Amino acid sequence: MTTGALIFAFNNEETDYVAMAAWCANNVRRHLGIPVAVVTNVATASGFDHVILAEAEVGGVRYFEDYDTTVTWNNASRTDAYYLSPFDRTLVLDADYVVSGNSLKTVLASSEEFLAHRWAYDVTGNTDFSEYNFFGDHRMPMWWATVMMFQRSVRTQQLFETMTMIKHNWTHYKRLYRSSPKSYRNDHALSIALGVVNGHAVDHHGIPWKLATVEPTHKITQTDTDCYRIEYTGVNSRPQWIQLHNQDFHAMGKQQLGEIIANSR
Repeated sequence: MTTGALIFAFNNEETDYVAMAAWCANNVRRHLGIPVAVVTNVATASGFDHVILAEAEVGGVRYFEDYDTTVTWNNASRTDAYYLSPFDRTLVLDADYVVSGNSLKTVLASSEEFLAHRWAYDVTGNTDFSEYNFFGDHRMPMWWATVMMFQRSVRTQQLFETMTMIKHNWTHYKRLYRSSPKSYRNDHALSIALGVVNGHAVDHHGIPWKLATVEPTHKITQTDTDCYRIEYTGVNSRPQWIQLHNQDFHAMGKQQLGEIIANSR
């Protein structure tokens, strides 16, 4: 059985996601020892074991707080991961997911057909993530598409086909679940699809730890290999910081991660 990682990377007006994905791929190979495939529309993309060319699929526009502007969001093709992956067991990662340790080996060793994070949290503890961990007026449980592991099976194929159906009928599902974002969200499509495939149950097997997250308002700097300093404004508007060492995390702010990557070349 082949195992590898799959990253989707389509640049927009502000972010070089291909460079971000290549940096992520290097971290994946260092810590997890598996090959990495990229799905992109950049034929010259390098730093990957497989380059899968595909057209960018626009999911709408999104406001990025760190850029203080609205940009095109080209990540709607995530639902094609099942058919595009060259591997039997696939670890799907956001390009802005920072792999700093080998914890995901536990996920890859699982016998589950599909795993994702049910919960995310602010690494500083400064923000209550309840608004992120549920969606819509009915407060449906959110399953994060930031990190997904799947093995080829009938059920997994049904899951991705259901996500695709939801994406193609997003206006209907947005109204049905009373979801507030105007643009399509992979996380919401995954959450709805899991419910449909599992008989509208809200409890599923997931990655057995929460998704560590750094918000766009926090400042990220790299102080050493796999070591990052997170600066933020704490209680009483006091500047504070924490250090993450060998800790994977999702960088919601793209600008500072892009600067770290540029300085590492």
